[in-house]
Amino acid sequence: MRSSRPKPLHHLCGRPMVLYVLDAATQEEVRAMVVVVGHGATWVEKALTERARADVHLTFVEQSEQLGTGHAVAVALPTISDEIGGTDGDVLIMPGDTPLLRPGTIGELLARHRESQAALTILTADVADPSGYGRIVRAKDGSVARIVEERDATAQERAITEINTSIMVVRESLLGPALRRVGRQNSQHEYYLTDLVAVLHEAGHVTNAMLLSDPQEAAGVNDRSQLAAAEAVLRARINEKWLQRGVTMWDPAHTYIDADVELASEVSLLPGTVLKGHCVIARGAQIGPYANLSDVRVGENARVDTVEATQVRIGAEARVSSFVVLEPGVEIANAEVVAPFEYRSR
Repeated sequence: MRSSRPKPLHHLCGRPMVLYVLDAATQEEVRAMVVVVGHGATWVEKALTERARADVHLTFVEQSEQLGTGHAVAVALPTISDEIGGTDGDVLIMPGDTPLLRPGTIGELLARHRESQAALTILTADVADPSGYGRIVRAKDGSVARIVEERDATAQERAITEINTSIMVVRESLLGPALRRVGRQNSQHEYYLTDLVAVLHEAGHVTNAMLLSDPQEAAGVNDRSQLAAAEAVLRARINEKWLQRGVTMWDPAHTYIDADVELASEVSLLPGTVLKGHCVIARGAQIGPYANLSDVRVGENARVDTVEATQVRIGAEARVSSFVVLEPGVEIANAEVVAPFEYRSR
């Protein structure tokens, strides 16, 4: 049976989910990004290379055997060491299914890790329902003693509401030796990355945590319901960004804008408008209601009513009336008027 579990390349607001994670990790002090891939590695590498930001260089490492998160980092470690170049740097480790993380949060995590001179700093969250997450077990001095996965936890440990987000910073010089001490004595018979905490703590190293102020940021995407919830949050963020930049939305709750859309100020979006792919809407244009545009360029002061269009150019001052379908390659001239119920192909 084919699994319906979302993968890092599942799209949210028109972009692969993992790209949001890479955006959060794009910090001034991050020198290189190593992506561990498994099944469908060639396809994943191609998709991410084509869609990643121009200023981000990605290196890919294949995990041919799926032996757990600790094993994934171990497979990547030689490449990480090469990228760091022999310096005693830090390694930021992030899963590919946490698209709500903000760059500012990762920046703060890195800063706290450096300031505390910790061997490891993990990002944690305090949630009302910790079901399904690993629990943070604190030492008497407040440091993190270990992380216990729910399936391996006692009843007392399951009552803990501080959870592991799987996002951590580890000193590179300690990462390899610590990984070699991680075993597979657990219910999954896998190498848990989270066991690094206990290994380093028991060796006398400083193991800290940074508690998220907004637990929603660390929400993982493990099913279609969580995928939809994450997309709703991202769409609200996108809409708020454009509202702050001078775009008018008659009903933001029913306006859907993909992440790669470009809007000028003074654009008006009427209820039910859907802008997908790389739409570019110029100043003063009015779109909708219930327009469905994908990879469409709209000129200044144009008006596009209830229209379906893909890979189309609409000129400045043009008027495309309701119930019009424009097929790929169509170009509407400046100031041209397209009548209702018209269908145009190239």
